[in-house]
Amino acid sequence: MRCPFFNHTLVLLIDHGEDGSFGFVINRETDMQIADVFDEVGVEQAAAQVSAPVLLGGPVSPESGWILYDAEGVPQPTAGKTIAVGERIACSASLELLERIARGDGPDTCAMVLGYSGWGEGQLESEMKQGSWIPVDLDYGLVFETPIEQRWEAALATLGIDPARVIDSQIASA
Repeated sequence: MRCPFFNHTLVLLIDHGEDGSFGFVINRETDMQIADVFDEVGVEQAAAQVSAPVLLGGPVSPESGWILYDAEGVPQPTAGKTIAVGERIACSASLELLERIARGDGPDTCAMVLGYSGWGEGQLESEMKQGSWIPVDLDYGLVFETPIEQRWEAALATLGIDPARVIDSQIASA
């Protein structure tokens, strides 16, 4: 990838269609705490200690926030759009869901994602044909159980790829 932002990133693709694609980088943690997000949007934290990483989801609209969470057994928010990503994984921009997390009655497994990654019509397909992306299957463990700093390598390992053997296309073409 020629774009330094996406170097060694793992992107969770949320939506892909004829009009374009939308996803979140899930292996770039910010310096923020979830409590900082609560303060920023005026949500009172009632739970003793809420723990959820705050990720930089992409270069587009870093001021926007999304909640990536394990939806199993979690009531869907009544306000705000929720997107099912897989059998157990969902994302939402619902303030109601963020308030539930702050009270301690939201999903136990979640991450706050600031910004997103987006591609225009045909752009992602073109980048994949160029070899800029290596697709892997959706894996709950990669999204929520693998330590953030190990996710890229773990994703490649699911395909039997040793990250030390991945050649940077910029270097290879020089």
